[in-house]
Amino acid sequence: MTVRRTPPVRTCVGCRLRASSSELLRFVAIESGPDQFKAVPDPARRRPGRGAHLHPDPACLALAERRRAFGRALRIAGVLDTGPLAEAVALAAAEQSQ
Repeated sequence: MTVRRTPPVRTCVGCRLRASSSELLRFVAIESGPDQFKAVPDPARRRPGRGAHLHPDPACLALAERRRAFGRALRIAGVLDTGPLAEAVALAAAEQSQ
């Protein structure tokens, strides 16, 4: 009997749709100062800390920002800089369109 492994399923913090973790971009919060954090992409899925997932789509990023989902998903209280994450999403969207 062969056992088939299904990939882990995660939820996008933007659109709230469930997808395979290989389709989503994982990111973590890195502390950059007192009560200040940066959302840093983690494509290798190896960084320590609580991670969250997002479709590599600018629409999902905008929706997550509008819903203020990043703080809840990462369980942080403070200012979160999404600049590095936005750059990674824009780069991934450009790669997919080619």
